[in-house]
Amino acid sequence: MNKKHFSDKFYEKYGNRNEKPVLFFSPGRVNLIGEHTDYNGGYVFPCALNYGTYLLIRKTEGNKLRFSTLNFDNDEETSIEGLFRNTRKTWINYPLGVINEFLRRDKDISGLDLLYYGDVPNGAGLSSSASIELVTAVALNELFVAEFSMLDLVKMSQKAENEFVGMNCGIMDQFATGFGKKDHAIFLNCDTLDYENVPVILNDCSLIITNTNKRRGLTDSKYNERRSECEKAVELLQPFKPLRNLSELSIDELPLLEKYIADPVVRNRAKHVISENGRVQEAVKVLKENNLTRFGELMNLSHDSLKNDYEVTGVELDTLVYEGRRLPGVVGTRMTGAGFGGCTVSVIRKTDADNFMVKLAKIYTEKTGLIPDFYQPEIGNGAGRLSF
Repeated sequence: MNKKHFSDKFYEKYGNRNEKPVLFFSPGRVNLIGEHTDYNGGYVFPCALNYGTYLLIRKTEGNKLRFSTLNFDNDEETSIEGLFRNTRKTWINYPLGVINEFLRRDKDISGLDLLYYGDVPNGAGLSSSASIELVTAVALNELFVAEFSMLDLVKMSQKAENEFVGMNCGIMDQFATGFGKKDHAIFLNCDTLDYENVPVILNDCSLIITNTNKRRGLTDSKYNERRSECEKAVELLQPFKPLRNLSELSIDELPLLEKYIADPVVRNRAKHVISENGRVQEAVKVLKENNLTRFGELMNLSHDSLKNDYEVTGVELDTLVYEGRRLPGVVGTRMTGAGFGGCTVSVIRKTDADNFMVKLAKIYTEKTGLIPDFYQPEIGNGAGRLSF
């Protein structure tokens, strides 16, 4: 990101070069393993990326909020006159929801000029929404000396997405975006929020993220339907075993599903969550042991479960995964994110990376008519202020 170009655009939009803005950054994230477990109180293993959302922000007199982005031509303007309401579909609902959370906590927010730029592909499943929320939250926290902890900001950002935007997401995305650490992934218990930063040592391998370029909006997907199916499974099991969430069940207790859940769809949803938690725990163990081969096998098993038991993949993701597995140097590959499009994440031997991208792109386009994008990210730090 060219900081000078970014600042020039800010002054073109808002003028007044005598009052300098402040620069903040918040990363996107990729989840290495542990999908659709977060809102079930389970384990996840995400890492922050060196892709994300940049924000130039400046306090102004009065109560006017001016929003702009370099990503598309859609400037917005509103005024602070009490709490906001989500009345229309617009990208500023993400920062507005966060501003609302500050206002709810009696923090005085004045007028602001805000210019965003994101290099996380929107709709790709790398959590561009959480990135926008957290970059806004850390900026407001510093500019208005609100003194919230990072965990406070993470929870406020999740609440903004749940209640203002209307996406009933778990806490993983915001947590990874806020607490990311360079060259580490976060082993997070989404129920207790206990976490451990685990070094990701890939040796002669690297991460490759492949974007299906099939756009999908989470609020229009079947995400909320899957969540309700998991809640139904808990409801059916509660008379026989007191549960708050599915992740309180271990793999040894999978037979309970056959015994007490007659609906095969609901049963399969629960099976995925319980087995996926086991895969995450094993994945962390084998990664610490530098056993990348087994780590890759667990990635593959995760995708198979997301396809067969949770049914959130689709032809585009499955083509990338199953055709990708045939190619040399692929240690493991799986969908990442909510599914129904978005991205895959793969561990690939560096010497085979170029061949993997060229051959998979050709096969994928032949089978789907879509052209994929590839990213070779680094694992970066969480949200914060940048020098400017």
